[in-house]
Amino acid sequence: MSTPTAAELGPVALALVLLAAVAVGAGRLGGIRQGRDVVVVVARALGQIVAVGLVLGLVLRTPALAPLYLALALGVASWTSARRLRSPGTWPLTALAIGGGAAVAAGVVVGVGALEPRVLQVLPFTAQLVGGAMTATTLAGRRMLDDAAADWAGVEGWLAIGASPAQALAPLGRTAAARALAPALDQTRTVGLVTLPGAFVGLLLGGASPLEAARVQLLVLVGLIAAETIAVVVVTTGLGRRVTRRPERS
Repeated sequence: MSTPTAAELGPVALALVLLAAVAVGAGRLGGIRQGRDVVVVVARALGQIVAVGLVLGLVLRTPALAPLYLALALGVASWTSARRLRSPGTWPLTALAIGGGAAVAAGVVVGVGALEPRVLQVLPFTAQLVGGAMTATTLAGRRMLDDAAADWAGVEGWLAIGASPAQALAPLGRTAAARALAPALDQTRTVGLVTLPGAFVGLLLGGASPLEAARVQLLVLVGLIAAETIAVVVVTTGLGRRVTRRPERS
């Protein structure tokens, strides 16, 4: 794998600056005060991408480090999701939801031979599953807690007639889980018609054939649906068993 030259990186840097300027300018025209946020997130993304690239290069040269990288990714994802839920002690639950969903989906794909058990293939695939499961976990958990806070009188009504917290919150959990899965389902439903997903475009730019790019992209899309479904079921079920008082609304 060749290292990009200065001549190749120059246009990329210019494009990033111009795109950030467009976002800032459009925001100002629309009265959205997000100029500082745009600059900060672009700079942060640049630093993180460079750092991740260096770390991944080391991991690919030393496959034994791959489990440590995935453990770090899972830890950050679980902490991020738990922080968004703003419910004390939810980190183990989000870790179980995200890790369980990603592990099952990746295990199926590798187990049947759809991807070779090589770090170069399994690591980025699993990392995408962790990211998708994190987003779904946050969406489902936050929506369930918000709905519970908004309709706490109804929850208390169920509790008053002898229902357990899990039974009282189950309908809210099912609704939240279904809505959290909508983005993944819509992305898969419209793939190729509305957008070309990142993995597909990346593989094409890297020289893969359209059929090879399509094969990997389908594994990613359907793998995300599987991982996210497990994640939302785990997090909503877990929250249903532990929420005993009105949650804080976001």
